[in-house]
Amino acid sequence: MQKKWNIQQADESDVTILHKALKINEAICRILVQRDINNYEKSRSFFRPQLTDLHDPWLMKDMRKAVERILSAINNEEKILVFGDYDVDGTAAVACFYQFLKKIYRNISFYIPHRYREGYGVSKLGIDFAAENNFTLIISLDCGIKSTELIMYAKTLAIDFIVCDHHLPDSEIPPAVAILNAKQQDCNYPYKELCGCGVGFKLIQALSEELRLPAGSYLEYIDLVATAIAADIVPVTGENRVLAFYGLKKVNENPCMGLKALLHLAGMHKEVHINNLVFVVAPRINAAGRMDDARKAVQLFIEQDYNKALEYAEMLHHDNIDRKEADSNITDEALYIIEKNEILINRKTTVVYREHWHKGVVGIVASRLIENYYRPTVVLTKSGDMISGSARSVPGFNLYEAIHACREHLLGYGGHFAAAGLTLLEEQLLLFSEKFEEVVSATIPPELLVPQLNIDTQINFKDITQGFFSIIQQMEPYGPENMRPVFITKNVSESGYSKIVKEDHLRFVLRQGNTSISGIGFNMADKFSLLRMNAPLDIVYTIDMNEWNGEKSLQLKVLDIALSETR
Repeated sequence: MQKKWNIQQADESDVTILHKALKINEAICRILVQRDINNYEKSRSFFRPQLTDLHDPWLMKDMRKAVERILSAINNEEKILVFGDYDVDGTAAVACFYQFLKKIYRNISFYIPHRYREGYGVSKLGIDFAAENNFTLIISLDCGIKSTELIMYAKTLAIDFIVCDHHLPDSEIPPAVAILNAKQQDCNYPYKELCGCGVGFKLIQALSEELRLPAGSYLEYIDLVATAIAADIVPVTGENRVLAFYGLKKVNENPCMGLKALLHLAGMHKEVHINNLVFVVAPRINAAGRMDDARKAVQLFIEQDYNKALEYAEMLHHDNIDRKEADSNITDEALYIIEKNEILINRKTTVVYREHWHKGVVGIVASRLIENYYRPTVVLTKSGDMISGSARSVPGFNLYEAIHACREHLLGYGGHFAAAGLTLLEEQLLLFSEKFEEVVSATIPPELLVPQLNIDTQINFKDITQGFFSIIQQMEPYGPENMRPVFITKNVSESGYSKIVKEDHLRFVLRQGNTSISGIGFNMADKFSLLRMNAPLDIVYTIDMNEWNGEKSLQLKVLDIALSETR
């Protein structure tokens, strides 16, 4: 699929000033300026994150109320229920807070709603469970900010709520005793992009101070906080960067038994980077809720015995194998449906449905389909007497608004800019599909239907040295708003040694001037014909370290390539 290349711009006067201050490669200074790191002090904070950079937890609105209500519950020996969502952020948040509180108070339990019986977030079944078992305080993590009616219902049962959430509040706020959410308009907390586990972490930090626990004791679960930051795709800037940096340090030096077991089963025996948490750990944790019951993800995180943690890790590992099989089979079937239907191929949207598809993976399948047909996509399956499923967008297009415009054909829907869930009756499927196509076709700018490849800056092959790469490495942990730098080098030539490997991949050996460098392009075998033309090429890539037979060398991870005169 042809991509549009966008080379990012930077204020060159700021680049010059930063270059003079840091005395490092100007291309790296350009990347830093693009990321609003435009002076020496900001650079020092960026490259050398400090735990002292963490904000005062008491700056968060309602923090005092939350702490006082928890301490009151402890003093009165009330039963406390820690409630969290079934994804990585929710289960990690529950594991952190449950373990912290369990060390100082015994009358506590946790609850994870079942994805299919209860759905996302605070559930009536969960509140009824609390009432039946005499819990009088529920602490919700990574959910609750939109659960106004359910929290009102809990109040009628004499159950108080403390909500720790990071999702955008509605105009109506739930009647909780305390709401910790930096995105509230009247909350003065300086950093607004914490994940749900991060909000729970701030509550732990405040409680630690109030109870005068040993300094730094609140950092015990920072490896789980980093896992949640990685999995929830929140910006890796500011406070999140500090938490991710020190959380990864703990993952590599002294992880909790659950993470240790999971990494062992996944064959991760080298240094763990944030992308390993995203692509190795997170899918296994999420698979628990997608394929079965996410409660065992919390049990994995809180287990102190390594052998027992291995047992839980094996359950999640097998859930993930089942998830991958379902994901692959459904994706193949969905692609076949589209390819055999000329009307679907030529649309600006994809809506596909089969009643036997596993509802735990339809969101993943929607993302897979976008990789092949770059357009807003809905994947649906049978759910009882209804059809339900997930929708995913292309960057820049407001999917939620498009689905909202089709509400006459839906029983229910919810979500945000990039992703949504929906339910409808089977007789409304065709009408919804037609309306969705109509709405998207009328509102989506044509450029959003072409994949965008954002490039940080141009460099030459002679710039790619070990010292250059060492500074790039210090920009980790990567993530939204601090992605791995993407480079372009223009007018390179093929050396004659490039070849197709493993059918779909390209092994590049390229030359610019007197400098040659190798690289790998995954699923880029179709570009081999360009190399055989012996014409100047422009190449887009990231840089990483290749290790083979104990030897290390810098290599390019090629993202795209084109004839120079076409760009």
